Amino acid sequence: MQPENFSPKDSLLLIDSMINQAKNRFTDNGFLYLLWGWVIFACAIFHFVAIKFNLFKHPEFVWMVTWAVVIVQVIYLVKAKKKEKVKTYSDGIIDAIWICFGICMLVLTIVMGRFNLWVYINSLVLLFYGIPTFLSGFVMRFTPLKLGGIACWLLAIGSTFVAPIYYLILLAVAVLIAWIIPGYLLRKKFKNQN
Repeated sequence: MQPENFSPKDSLLLIDSMINQAKNRFTDNGFLYLLWGWVIFACAIFHFVAIKFNLFKHPEFVWMVTWAVVIVQVIYLVKAKKKEKVKTYSDGIIDAIWICFGICMLVLTIVMGRFNLWVYINSLVLLFYGIPTFLSGFVMRFTPLKLGGIACWLLAIGSTFVAPIYYLILLAVAVLIAWIIPGYLLRKKFKNQN
């Protein structure tokens, strides 16, 4: 169809088609949810076992692994950005949500360390995990992430009723529900649409 023969109705149909195509395009392959989910899960379980059986003097050092994961994530995102053909408005919102989450986690760690309030960090970490997870699910219209966010909030409340060591088990459960399971579902959806 020639542009000069394009009627207003045709223009609206084209715009509607483009909006629907962008809305249905699924760019998240679940990689980062799986990466972080499995790393946090493994660290939490390892930390729990190491404390329970008194295996190491400083079992908390296992969390240093997360710094290596940050490097892997940055490399992955740089490569993904080079391959990116189109960035939707939703993609930008989700990026902003997770950047805010990262900043909040950094600030939380600094504040808790500064005032030696580590006893409160357990519930707050689960609370913060729920926020970007739920919002990403909302923006993507992906119910498993929304449910994962809600699960994090419920586990944050539950963490106030257990001994601190069992928080590590709650953390493992949280990332299993909020990131690992949705990550595999995102991967499946991504493969089906691409």
